[in-house]
Amino acid sequence: MSRHITRLIHDSWILFKRSVRIALRNPEALTQATITPFFLMFLFGNVFGNIVSVGDFNYIDFIIPGIILQSVAQASMYSAVNVSSDMTGGMIDRFRSMPIAKSTVLIGHAGASMVRNTITTVIIIGTAFLLGFRPQGDVVELLMAGGLLILIMAAISLIAVLCGLLAKTSEGAGGLMFPLFILPFISSGFAPTETMSRSVRWFAEIQPMSPIIDALRALLMGLPLGNTLWVALAWCMGIIVVTFVIAAQVYARKVS
Repeated sequence: MSRHITRLIHDSWILFKRSVRIALRNPEALTQATITPFFLMFLFGNVFGNIVSVGDFNYIDFIIPGIILQSVAQASMYSAVNVSSDMTGGMIDRFRSMPIAKSTVLIGHAGASMVRNTITTVIIIGTAFLLGFRPQGDVVELLMAGGLLILIMAAISLIAVLCGLLAKTSEGAGGLMFPLFILPFISSGFAPTETMSRSVRWFAEIQPMSPIIDALRALLMGLPLGNTLWVALAWCMGIIVVTFVIAAQVYARKVS
């Protein structure tokens, strides 16, 4: 391994630990990242499950992918706020004086966001088990679902980093993430797209949340995948690559 790559990994690890410590020192963010997913799962599973028809599905089984994506997007808002705080609070000026690669700052924030998102996802799945969720997929399908979840969290975390870089204030950074919180509602996450009006159904079927949710649901419940997994992977990888490249360019321009 070259000296440059070794240094990149070391610096990324240091900044990752810094971002995690910042998250741990924010009790409000930690509380919302842990309590909100629990109540979302409990609310949708017990209240809306009695009024929404999803065919042969148990409603708890049906909504888990949508709740996960929505909660991950909400938890990632704090990453956007933290990035914006670094950009506007003078911390980046200190980083500029250090011999570190510019990408390590982005990697550190994205990695800390994935830790927060992992905690959120574990809470959602644990709550779902308490409400009766039982995955039907085999070991391979469940491992594939776990891999897809990692890609999803990486994609959303990088979007959060980009929003933090683009925002002029910390409050604005959270606002830029709000559409990502709404998108799971306008998808196959909480109701079949067939039940929606024509215009809403059209949007729900072309936006990235629906194939990602459908692929997760199929893997968790042992259902036929069709081409949804490949579409979901294409969306996730495309978002990761494009968002990271744009974020790196925006960061480099702002600190130059």
